[in-house]
Amino acid sequence: MNNILVTGGAGFIGSHLCERLLKEGYSVVCLDNFDSYYDPNLKIRNVEEISKKYPGPFTMVTGDIRNRDHLTDLFKRNRIDAVFHLAARAGVRPSIADPLLYEDVNLRGTITLLEVCKELGMKDFIFVSSSSVYGENQRVPFSETNLNIQPISPYGATKRAGELLCYSYHHLYGFHIACLRIFTAYGPRQRPEMAIHKFTSLIDQGKEIPMYGDGSSKRDYTYIDDLIDGMMGAFHCHKGYEIYNLGESQTTSLKELIGLIESALGKRAKIQAMEPQPGDVSITYADITKARRMLNYQPTVSMEEGIKRFVEWYKVRS
Repeated sequence: MNNILVTGGAGFIGSHLCERLLKEGYSVVCLDNFDSYYDPNLKIRNVEEISKKYPGPFTMVTGDIRNRDHLTDLFKRNRIDAVFHLAARAGVRPSIADPLLYEDVNLRGTITLLEVCKELGMKDFIFVSSSSVYGENQRVPFSETNLNIQPISPYGATKRAGELLCYSYHHLYGFHIACLRIFTAYGPRQRPEMAIHKFTSLIDQGKEIPMYGDGSSKRDYTYIDDLIDGMMGAFHCHKGYEIYNLGESQTTSLKELIGLIESALGKRAKIQAMEPQPGDVSITYADITKARRMLNYQPTVSMEEGIKRFVEWYKVRS
């Protein structure tokens, strides 16, 4: 497999993935629509940096995963061998405000992409899902073997539906599909509205940060380098249909996270107490036993080290 399509490849995770694929010698086609969910100039910058490093084997295509004719032409012109499907409308809270948009982009877009793959005989497919599919789950750590999961946001529901669509195409047409449930990725290029980036910026500017709830909610944060290692493990090792958790298998409370950012910045946070938000869960916590065994996934970056690296990047970019 030489020609890899990365949908959503201009974003935070996608741009890091494109770089790793290029570094390993693959040709990469990056498809992105540069939507306005956050500043498109940040994604443009990501792509420009990659293009400077890899001017030959990197191709940037602007387009929408819901446009079947455009996808078909893209596949034919570039002889796509495998797909990393990251493109999606992201965000738990915004999905509650506009669920129909999330259904349209995340479900119709995924079906359209799968249909084009079927039409052209392309059967190697990696679908980027989310820990949001687990909902308010009391069985921790979260395991892929737990079938009693109920997403509590439209975003999480569309990701779970995407996993089920992928299984249907595996069963019907013999696709090899890995569904990767990602647990809160962070690191350089993280989206600006996500907690770590947002809190770092506000603390640095001496502004109040919103703390939803009492600060006891916990997340399993995954450093971007570890995450990309796991994604490449799926690319190199996976066959058939499987779901894999990709996290650090450690939890950090909201209060602890704020403290780590304070230490890395050398500044104190001003806290604005807020009520818990609809769609938010009290904990995410990945059981990564399966990914360790089947993908040789071995995350190594601690939260302390990861926050330190992120803040260093933030200072350079600010």
